[in-house]
Amino acid sequence: MTARWLTRDDLGAAARTATGLLLVSPDASSVYPLDAAEAVLTGAALREAGVGERDRVVVALAEPAGSLWARAAAEVAQAAARVDPRGRMRLHHALSALGATTLVSTPTGAMDFLARLHLEFLLDPLDLGLRTIVLTGEIASKRTLGHLAGEFGARVTEVYASPFSGGALAWRASEEDPLTPLTDGLLELAAPSKDDLTDHGPAELVITPREHGTLGDAVLRTGQVARAESGGIPAPVHTVGEHVLVRGVWLALPRIDKALSKIDGVTGWDLTISRQGTLDAAALTVTFGRESLVRNPMWKARVEQAVRALTPVSIGVEIAQEISETSRPGTVNDRRGHHLGRDRALIT
Repeated sequence: MTARWLTRDDLGAAARTATGLLLVSPDASSVYPLDAAEAVLTGAALREAGVGERDRVVVALAEPAGSLWARAAAEVAQAAARVDPRGRMRLHHALSALGATTLVSTPTGAMDFLARLHLEFLLDPLDLGLRTIVLTGEIASKRTLGHLAGEFGARVTEVYASPFSGGALAWRASEEDPLTPLTDGLLELAAPSKDDLTDHGPAELVITPREHGTLGDAVLRTGQVARAESGGIPAPVHTVGEHVLVRGVWLALPRIDKALSKIDGVTGWDLTISRQGTLDAAALTVTFGRESLVRNPMWKARVEQAVRALTPVSIGVEIAQEISETSRPGTVNDRRGHHLGRDRALIT
């Protein structure tokens, strides 16, 4: 049987026919049928990280991943709870009140929490008594794992999770290690521009869920790219395609195109993403085709409202001072060095 090679957009397009318990991304760009194995593998990842029956786990991840991880943790640990990833003082209070020994967070979320403990709350991270930190959901900055381990006095493990469900697929104990899949045949490397597996060069991580109830014949392109060199599956260091990862949330670039095309006078846009401190920041610069719109607060407000409706991620809006009467495609300027481009065919 010929495999179906699917992207996030393909999963979104199949939303009307998908069945079972569906995990919907915040912008509804992907709709993923949840399989029972997701929670089992996530529990296995927690065990590999060192979590056991005496541990108490706090999961600080956004939905839909947060509930999945909390449910899996409850099967492995003594107790598990899911809290909102935003609000660092609330997170500190939750960790203290629950007597947590394990924190599950995005890499930037954990680093931001650490920075605020030092700079704003004047608290010692060691006083929390965390023994284990599990990082997932983002491309971590260099030396993140080692830095967190030293500051919290904890074992820090990175888990590669499905970008569609948030469920665990593989793990590693240090930044120098390749990924260790939690089960055979679930995670592979493929050429970004061809429907073929590969073991060299820039390679896109793909999920091959052969035992999945409805996706067993599919190959799911994750949009995440690694440099395949010496065997094994390396952790992703880039993204590619029509979705970009910002603060652990996938932002659909075609939806920006569609939303701004409905606003009269918009001729182009540029999305700039950076990570100057601990968190990602995104800013959208919009170009108008008429001088009268450049300093019109009503038109800027229309753009801000359109962007706010697209994603829960905060995106600043700026207006280019120079007009352009010629329409052009939107561009992404990823100063983190993560996103390689919107067109997979150009990745070599």
